[in-house]
Amino acid sequence: MIMVGAMAAALWGIGIAMKAPYHARWTMLAILLVGVMMLHVILPAGHPLRMATGGDARLWGLLIAFGFIVAAYRKGLGRLRARVTPVTAPVTKPGSFSETELNRYARHIVLREIGGPGQKALRDAKVLVVGAGGLGAPALQYLAAAGIGTIGVIDDDSVENANLQRQVIHMDKNIGMPKVHSAAAAMVAQNPFVTVRPYHRRLTPDIAADLFADYDLVLDGSDNFATRYLVNDTAVARGIPLIAAALTQWEGQISLYDPAHGTPCYACVFPQAPDPALVPSCAEAGVLGPLPGVIGAMMAVEAIKAITQAGDTLSGRLLIYDALYAQTRTITITPRPDCAVCAGKGLTPSKGELP
Repeated sequence: MIMVGAMAAALWGIGIAMKAPYHARWTMLAILLVGVMMLHVILPAGHPLRMATGGDARLWGLLIAFGFIVAAYRKGLGRLRARVTPVTAPVTKPGSFSETELNRYARHIVLREIGGPGQKALRDAKVLVVGAGGLGAPALQYLAAAGIGTIGVIDDDSVENANLQRQVIHMDKNIGMPKVHSAAAAMVAQNPFVTVRPYHRRLTPDIAADLFADYDLVLDGSDNFATRYLVNDTAVARGIPLIAAALTQWEGQISLYDPAHGTPCYACVFPQAPDPALVPSCAEAGVLGPLPGVIGAMMAVEAIKAITQAGDTLSGRLLIYDALYAQTRTITITPRPDCAVCAGKGLTPSKGELP
């Protein structure tokens, strides 16, 4: 044992002197251990070399097995850390666009309704997306591609195999990874000029107000009514515009809610949650794979229009899309004076705003 220890120390010292990398030094030690093990297998019992190296091959077998376990654990831990580490782009934002950015956003800049000022407004905007699932996935992709400067995404879920039929921002290799980190990695890989803030946790009343305070616009792609009402309550309290959408099976709906500027809030239109038995989940009722892409892309469109003040948004209107029969309907929605959340605030437009 002492002889083997001395040989191992000598090999390690030689590796240091030769400035060999760690993996090369460990490889030399592994070869030494395998050699000692072979001596115990080849030489007869009682041989001086066997006695000088412990006398029993099982001791070295256990040591080699332990080494393999430690190496496998370190490698697995390294892979796990790499999968869950938040990805953000350390991008500085100069006063003017770089040549790469100008080329990237050229198709926006040549649009009369957006132009250079509109693209700068997109870069300066801070948008929070609630949910990185079916609706959040396409919305996040297009917000990042459009050059939204800061994008926050909050979700407490992890990527599952069943998500990949429709949540196109996530990859098969990311199964098991928190959705916010999977989405952040995809967004930064697609556009390194954006900053992504992933929040791997559930949106709760104790954090909602402080979180929303950091953003100019909120997109709600959550899949449960408790979260939808919490998002609306917080957005109304903060005076932040909210783009909310929902879908089931073949149908989706979307609107922009902004009582501070003369429109109803979500609770004006949906004052109370329906009976859960009447609104089955996607897992129970199913959902067409491309449908979240259609509605999620609409959310990104409405966000870009709201930020750049281009065209008419869906404020005061609820758009319903029926994919099965290729029909689209738009319903006018108005504030309710008895709304428990905004109290009909949208009935009195803010100063300078049209009713």
